[in-house]
Amino acid sequence: MFREIGNKFIRYTLILIFAIILFFCALQLNFLWLFGYSPSYTDIKAPTQRVGSELYTADGKLIGRYFKENRTPVDFKEIAPSVINALIATEDVRFYDHMGIDFRSLLSSSISTATGDKRGGSTITQQLAKNLYRTRYNKSQGFTGKIPLVRTIVSKLKEWMTAVKLESNYSKNDIITMYLNTVSFGNNAYGIKTAARTYFDRETDQLTVPESAMLVGMLKGTTLYNPIRNPKNALDRRNVALAQMAKYNYITAAEFKSFKETPITLKAGDLEESSDGDSYLRTAVAKYLEKWCEENNYDLYEDGLKIYTTIDSRLQQYAEEAVADQMKTLQKRFYNAWGKEDPWYDSEKQKVDYPDRAMRNLRIYSLLQKKYPNDPDSITAYFNKKKKMKVFSWNGNRDTLFSTLDSIRYYGKILNTGMMTLDPFSGKIKVWVGGINHRFFKYDHVNQAKRQAGSTFKPFAYLAALESGMNPCDTYVDKPVKITYDEKGKKETWEPKNASWGTTYQTMSLRLAMARSVNTITAQVTEDVGWDKVVQWAHKAGIESPLQSVPSVSLGPNDVSVFEMVRAYGTFLNKGVKTDPILIEKITDLDDNLIEDFKPKTERVLSEEIAWLMLYMLRGGMEEPGGTSQALWEWDLWKKNNQIGGKTGTSSDYVDGWYMGITKDLVTGVWVGCDERTAHFKNSQTGEGSRTALPIFAKFMEKVYKDPNSGYTFGQFPKPTVEITRNYNCPTPRYVPDTTATDTTIVDSLDVEPFPVEDPVFEPVQETVKSETKKPNEPAQQKPVASEEPLTRKEERELRRKQRQAEKEAKKKSNGDT
Repeated sequence: MFREIGNKFIRYTLILIFAIILFFCALQLNFLWLFGYSPSYTDIKAPTQRVGSELYTADGKLIGRYFKENRTPVDFKEIAPSVINALIATEDVRFYDHMGIDFRSLLSSSISTATGDKRGGSTITQQLAKNLYRTRYNKSQGFTGKIPLVRTIVSKLKEWMTAVKLESNYSKNDIITMYLNTVSFGNNAYGIKTAARTYFDRETDQLTVPESAMLVGMLKGTTLYNPIRNPKNALDRRNVALAQMAKYNYITAAEFKSFKETPITLKAGDLEESSDGDSYLRTAVAKYLEKWCEENNYDLYEDGLKIYTTIDSRLQQYAEEAVADQMKTLQKRFYNAWGKEDPWYDSEKQKVDYPDRAMRNLRIYSLLQKKYPNDPDSITAYFNKKKKMKVFSWNGNRDTLFSTLDSIRYYGKILNTGMMTLDPFSGKIKVWVGGINHRFFKYDHVNQAKRQAGSTFKPFAYLAALESGMNPCDTYVDKPVKITYDEKGKKETWEPKNASWGTTYQTMSLRLAMARSVNTITAQVTEDVGWDKVVQWAHKAGIESPLQSVPSVSLGPNDVSVFEMVRAYGTFLNKGVKTDPILIEKITDLDDNLIEDFKPKTERVLSEEIAWLMLYMLRGGMEEPGGTSQALWEWDLWKKNNQIGGKTGTSSDYVDGWYMGITKDLVTGVWVGCDERTAHFKNSQTGEGSRTALPIFAKFMEKVYKDPNSGYTFGQFPKPTVEITRNYNCPTPRYVPDTTATDTTIVDSLDVEPFPVEDPVFEPVQETVKSETKKPNEPAQQKPVASEEPLTRKEERELRRKQRQAEKEAKKKSNGDT
């Protein structure tokens, strides 16, 4: 074809042009995989920025981010003009004049490089091509990438091609905006918005000229000119950028002189805005979305999702405050209880060498054993070597010199907690507190940790009883119990004990027995309905963990999570409908277009009547005499006849403390204990659930009720919307002494604040009265105060006053007759 052209110059010129065209086609098409990836026109028209996803509360508060490159894009109009001017003056002064490749700049940079003054000739558009499409990454290089000089030439040519494509598809302002959104500014800050927040705690349109010059100056070397690591270099480089702005008339000489003397003043932005805002909640959401992202082909860390959780920021704040306040107190109590003594003892009261066991479980220990097979002293020396470290403290994180064994011993005595609040009607989780400090304790105590539930598991025994046909008024006697059962073909005997280690021989309704958390009666109920049934109904209500079906199952020996317990208790409040809690409400893209709207899965597992009766039973903790929730009287929770249901729980040896609290709107679960299970309190006065976990619930709800904007108010539980066919109206008698009796020293127990222990002992009141019909050994008649609903404390006092007045009048009349 070319031989027909007689003029050699024209012929060779055309051959050269044709060869160049073929070469660029081969380059674009990655011919024989020689050149690697080049962005197509489709890629150019839909550029993919690696934009981190943002995490919000339900009320729109940014609480965290997920990213590989921490960036938040902005529009051109949101960028301060000083940033644009500084960038053009410093990096590409002919930006608005070239078509992506500045040949004049290439020529001058080539001459400068030849004379020893290395200068780059890349335009802003070429740099954008390199940043946006990673043209110099391994996946963008073919076989020619293995040849050093050829690799550089090919990469440069691909950047030229991509730059021209960008220029033909986007305006200059679009290109400069994309560049500022993609470029790195060091300190894991990608894009101008993140950089402005990270270094100056400003929005991009608020940046001053010196601040803009400093950020643009960093682009030459984000480490060398980093204002945090190298402040002097950063200052010098900023002044170079200012000089360029003055040279090209973006600022006046007087402004340059003034700005040059201005020191660099950094102001770190809020953690929530400038970093990932790592937290238990952020980690839980990432886990929650793993399957969703896989099924819907989204990358949580690069696709710029906006994730709106169900968390209420006000309630979350109140919960965190309540946790911090109570846990600080509990930690002091724990230290005071043990003093200089180690707290690690097993269930047989035998001392446990926890630090040694924890040390041997470390991966480094097995590696050291291989390195020093016959030298245990070297291993010991390694673990006893002191080094600088920052440790958690309720008085502020502190720097100290600790060995690995010191650290194990220190953290083995730290109490932790898990707390979750659920609106079971909508399925939305309102509060998620996974522990006391995510930085130091990564393990989430809401959903990851599983601990013995103690007496908070007892309601499932009473649920099984109701489902078997019993009612809250059925009675049992608090007496010693001995249960025989088969264990792998062998006869075993279990004898449950009350927390008080005694029995009252008092006849109690199911409601009273659950309210007082009486182990012996719970064991009898479990035996009557069958422990398999207790397991069955616990699973139906919402417990998913495997449960060992044993006679003691109702006393909570199985490990469960706070999440499961809250879900199960939520079934009672939600009229028997089990709702799988949701942590995410919706997900949108960067432009707020809805991607996914999450709805909870629901299933009716209880009849509405049974669910209402379970709520009525749980209210007994406050309404029945001696109920274990009555420590709640200490807090301001009882306005407008407010009702609260709940159940305390304490595992053996006071290892785990629980409280499950229910109001008309919310269900809250709280667990307290050490991560190391052999560490525990010494007695019920310090370690039971009513004294560890219950105060967190109380402090939290007090804050919620006191905030008129929280959306949650005092009030009673809803009335049943179906007919209640079971007998439940059997309030426990509140005994009032007969003042006509002689030789009595009885004290009216209603004037005494009830002591909130797990299984309190209430001896039957015996009184002697004058009666012509009384037999020699017959107990005195007692006067029960009955009412359709349990009396409030105010009603009780008023009733006693009226009774005393009536008795005085009767006595006067009797004396007059005499």
